[in-house]
Amino acid sequence: MAIQVCMGATTQCTFGAVPSTLTVIPKGPPVMAGGPLAATIMDHVPLVNILPFGMCASIANPAVATATTAALGVLTPMPCVPVTPAPWAPGSPTVLIYNFPALNNTSKCLCTWGGVISILNPGQVTVQIP
Repeated sequence: MAIQVCMGATTQCTFGAVPSTLTVIPKGPPVMAGGPLAATIMDHVPLVNILPFGMCASIANPAVATATTAALGVLTPMPCVPVTPAPWAPGSPTVLIYNFPALNNTSKCLCTWGGVISILNPGQVTVQIP
């Protein structure tokens, strides 16, 4: 079984330099998972739920492409600004929080710049979900 993700979970992007932390903002009465607020697949808003991962090394990121071009083709990472227009997938469709699937530790979120954001540490270890 997967583990419920909650506030304070550690996330990582494949093009990011450092891990980050997931922030959960309740959309109704608070739902807890082992203490912290439980996350849903809709907790994907950049700079609100998904915070920057230090420096971005994706050449698809316009800032990185521009800096790399200016450095005569030497990959030049630039500050990360996540762009995550779609929710986490797949989540747990049988466990609903605020009418959205609960977020589990096997879910992924895609950044427009090509990065795949995954859960390194779900933030708690006691609540398991299918």
